[in-house]
Amino acid sequence: MAKDTTGRLHVTVKSGGKRKLSSKLWLERQLNDPYVAQAKRDGLRSRAAYKLIEMDDKFHFLKPGQAVVDLGAAPGGWSQIAAKRVGAAAGKGKVVAIDLLEMPEIIGVTFAQLDFLDASAPDKLREMMGGGADVVMSDMAANTTGHRKTDQLRIIGLVETAAEFAAEVLNPGGTFIAKVFQSGADADLVAQLKRDYASVRHVKPAASRQDSSERYVLAMGFRGGAGG
Repeated sequence: MAKDTTGRLHVTVKSGGKRKLSSKLWLERQLNDPYVAQAKRDGLRSRAAYKLIEMDDKFHFLKPGQAVVDLGAAPGGWSQIAAKRVGAAAGKGKVVAIDLLEMPEIIGVTFAQLDFLDASAPDKLREMMGGGADVVMSDMAANTTGHRKTDQLRIIGLVETAAEFAAEVLNPGGTFIAKVFQSGADADLVAQLKRDYASVRHVKPAASRQDSSERYVLAMGFRGGAGG
C-alpha cells in the first residue's frame, strides 16, 4: 500500500489465481476511487449519484413535486437523489424507475425490472407513471462488443430511443438528460434535441472519471407536451 500524488493511501490488488488483469484493474480503481468511498459514507447506492447531484446543483432541473422517470436505474444512485429532491418519499413528487437488473427498494421510487428496448416497455412505463413526466433521465449504457464503431452506434441508438420516449411523455418545459460518449456520432441527436428543447448542452461532471469519454447531454425546456 503506497500513497498517491494527493497523499491518499493507494491500494494495490494482487493478480494471480483466476482474477483477470481487467478485473484486477477494475477492483483497484474501485478501491482507490474517492467517490466510491464517499458513496458508502453517505449511504448512496453508487458513485453515479454524485454526477446527478453535481449536474442538478448547477442546472436545477429537479424540483419538488415533479414526476421523474429513471431509465437504467440500478443500483439506484440516481433514483435516490431524484426521490429526495422531488419529495417523492413524502408523497409530493413521483419517481418511476426501470432496469434490466433487479434493484432493492428505495422509499418513494416505483421500480420495475424491465428491458427499455422491449416493445412493451413504453406502455408499461406510462402505466406506472399515470400521467406525464417533468424529467426523463437515462444513465443507460449499451453492452459493448469491443468494436469502437459498433459500440458508438449502439450507445447513440439507445440514447435516441430514450429521447423518443421523452418526447412522448414530457410535460411542456420538461428536461431530458442522458449518458452519451464523446464522439461525432451524436450530431444528429443533438440537432433533433435542439429542435425539441429550448437549450441543449453537453456536461461532464467532476464525478465522471477523467480517463473516460463519458459525458451527458442535458436538454431543458421541452417545447412539446405529453402525448403531443
